[in-house]
Amino acid sequence: MTLDPLVLSRLQFAWVIAWHILMPALTIGLASYIALLEGIWFATGKEIYFRISAFWTRIFAVAFSMGVVSGVVMPFQFGTNWSRFSDATANIISPMLAYEGLMAFTLEAGFLGVLLFGRKLVPRWAHFGAAVLVASGTLLSTFWILVTNSWMQTPGGYKLVDGIFYPTSWMKIIFSASFPYRFMHSVAAFYVTTGFVVMGVAAYLLLRKRSVQEARLMLSITLWLLTLMVPLQIFLGDLHGVNTLHHQPAKLAAIEAHWNREARAPLALFAIPDQKAESNHYAIEVPLLGSLILTHDVNGVVPGLKDFPREDRAPVIIPFFAFRIMVGVGLVMLALVAVGLWLRLRRRLFDSSWFLRTLMWSTPLGFIAVVAGWTTTEVGRQPWTVYGVMRTAHSVTPSLTGIDVLVSLLGYLAVYGIMFPAGLLMIRRIVRAGISDHNDAPVGGGRPAAPVKPVPGDAS
Repeated sequence: MTLDPLVLSRLQFAWVIAWHILMPALTIGLASYIALLEGIWFATGKEIYFRISAFWTRIFAVAFSMGVVSGVVMPFQFGTNWSRFSDATANIISPMLAYEGLMAFTLEAGFLGVLLFGRKLVPRWAHFGAAVLVASGTLLSTFWILVTNSWMQTPGGYKLVDGIFYPTSWMKIIFSASFPYRFMHSVAAFYVTTGFVVMGVAAYLLLRKRSVQEARLMLSITLWLLTLMVPLQIFLGDLHGVNTLHHQPAKLAAIEAHWNREARAPLALFAIPDQKAESNHYAIEVPLLGSLILTHDVNGVVPGLKDFPREDRAPVIIPFFAFRIMVGVGLVMLALVAVGLWLRLRRRLFDSSWFLRTLMWSTPLGFIAVVAGWTTTEVGRQPWTVYGVMRTAHSVTPSLTGIDVLVSLLGYLAVYGIMFPAGLLMIRRIVRAGISDHNDAPVGGGRPAAPVKPVPGDAS
């Protein structure tokens, strides 16, 4: 059997980033959630918000550490496995990744120390400020990473000289055609992912009658936030889809397993795409819905894969099913939020054990949707690293052998197979311990602490 370094390098990068993306999906949303709790605590002086913030800060610290360790490997691979890509795009990619490290990571890592260890050392306003700066750092990190990825998806503002990319307009590079939609869609996805983690933990504590007051407040606040965020995420996903139709039509055709360009196109709910035969087997389709959803016009024209040479098509079956997993999970999330709102109006939100158990088992839904969405985006872009300009096959290190990549891939499998379970066990211990009522009091600043009042059964 021949070990193809290109295939193995792609598998290695997929393995690394699929695990790494789980941590930003949690820490980006969690940082903003902690900043919200710290702000309410600073404004009201109610210690319950302080206790909840301290609890989630400990979890954030573990997840942040896992994200840093797993994230360092990704740029390292650019040099070892993708040197031709690195050489060709260095004038554009390197400055943006440098900004992510110097501008964003430094900000969040620097003030994380204050957030973790400063409760007894700095005034309340300074601790709140640290929380805001950590959250700002995570969003800036998201900004620069998605600027880089979006340029690779919809490149602009460059000239190509002897196979090397040179910038001609940094505005067009940073604010590429797909960036605004990709950024909003990703941040919303991370917030929704965090929201379901928070609700799952709150449900766990309520079912075990631990930290009941804090758990009720967490569930109530987060459900309100998700009542807004989940529908917004679906709307942003639709905007992102329309943008993909205009700028990456081959990717959209692969996502929909749509082979022939046609108006009044159907939507395939399910099918088994056959790349060789250029057709679908066992297709379940809804007439006209493809054009309506993708173009917002029942008579709209949807591109087909046959519009593009075979060598320029993605492996259809992967983005086709990954996209449907993402959408399916999103609809389940929407249903859970709707049920939660119905229970809240009936004043049964905290007393319905079946719903709490459902929330607890729904904790990983956001992560599943994020990984499925990433798979849709990245596999759907193939066979390009820089869409329409530089092929993946031309990006791999020329001197690399299959054995080289196999050895490093096995190493990554082993290390990640130890690191992530260990981190999850640490988070599990924090959750099982519940929220302590005996945290150290802050130095001062803000309003005096107010007595904590019981949270009613229909708290909003």
